[in-house]
Amino acid sequence: MKHTSCPVTNCQICDSRDLSSIIFLGYLPPVNTMPPINASPVEEPSFPLELLRCDDCGLVQIGLEVSQEILFPESYPYLSGSTRILRDNFAQQYQEVQDVVGLEEDDLVIDVGSNDGTLLYNYLLGGHKVLGIEPSQAADVAIKQGINTEKTYFGLETAHRVREKFGTAKVVTACNVFAHITDVHAVVDGIVNMLSEDGVFVSESHYLTDLVETLQYDTIYHEHLRYYHLGVIKSLLEAHGLEVFHVNRIPTHGGSIRVFAGRKGQRKVLPSVNACLLREEELGINSGAGLADFRARVIRSKLDLYAMLAPIKAAGHRIYGIGAPSRGSTLINYLGLDDGILDAVMEVSTSHKLNKYMPGTRIPVLDERKLYEDQPEYALFLSWHIAEELAPILRRNGFKGKFIVPLAKPKIID
Repeated sequence: MKHTSCPVTNCQICDSRDLSSIIFLGYLPPVNTMPPINASPVEEPSFPLELLRCDDCGLVQIGLEVSQEILFPESYPYLSGSTRILRDNFAQQYQEVQDVVGLEEDDLVIDVGSNDGTLLYNYLLGGHKVLGIEPSQAADVAIKQGINTEKTYFGLETAHRVREKFGTAKVVTACNVFAHITDVHAVVDGIVNMLSEDGVFVSESHYLTDLVETLQYDTIYHEHLRYYHLGVIKSLLEAHGLEVFHVNRIPTHGGSIRVFAGRKGQRKVLPSVNACLLREEELGINSGAGLADFRARVIRSKLDLYAMLAPIKAAGHRIYGIGAPSRGSTLINYLGLDDGILDAVMEVSTSHKLNKYMPGTRIPVLDERKLYEDQPEYALFLSWHIAEELAPILRRNGFKGKFIVPLAKPKIID
């Protein structure tokens, strides 16, 4: 019988067994396991979710690896193009790559975990050759849009096959997937194998510093195996002959880090690298001191949100969730919200998540038109990290109720 999960007993980077627990968030379902509305409840898998820190190299990681086939099935519903901040981010990435790397028209750009091709579309418009690697149904969307895509999981074998078929790439990107794939050393080996001699690897990952500072515990879920800070990325890539030469902090997912790396000595190391490392040292991220009170702050935030929601529901008011991002599943399941507290969750009309239940619950995901038709008294942002962007849009579209921002400190805004 094929195993669906494997406990993490050793650091995924340095192999140390000295792992310390930061917080245990309970037994949670995969964040994209969403049964259709009106389906009879059946047994669904839930997996322990614990955040660990390696006492030797400082890598922060979860305590269980769940099979990629479970977490990223062919039916995986997420599409990058449905999020404006991501569309804007990928367009900006292309401009930064042009400025920092300088692409020629015939250069090949490969995106690992390319989803619906939103990132690569910018490179395609720039006249470059592109190739996506994506296992889910999002690959079909990309292909229909003219994005050349290999529909498969990424690994060393895939990297060798891609190189033989398409040649080496001037740029390989891995955005919001570099922390998702098991066996990170094989992943980096595969990326290096696909790079030309002067090629550049560009990764984007949720940034541990932002997670801790703004209490984004809802970004902890089984798809995210590792939570990077620059110090640990630098060490990882150096072990494979790559040198970090530029870093940029970006706003996606509530705070991410874009890292540029090339073969050692190929490119001048820019001041942005040392500046980022110094800040991490000042904040105590490398030593772990910056994580010391994280658990206590998470629990306090949970209790504060309960205290806010209790009188709202006692008064008979309705609360609709706004957006069904993956992080929303962690928030809902860790807090224990159910359809008696959160009446429904709204999604855009093009979402693949419509007419399904939020993972582990019977909370229905419905077309956002219901928000304006029903006019619930409150709307709770599950994509709370972009609440400032979403609130004016919902208000302009006709929502008259109040907004709830659940993290970092719960608050109600009119």
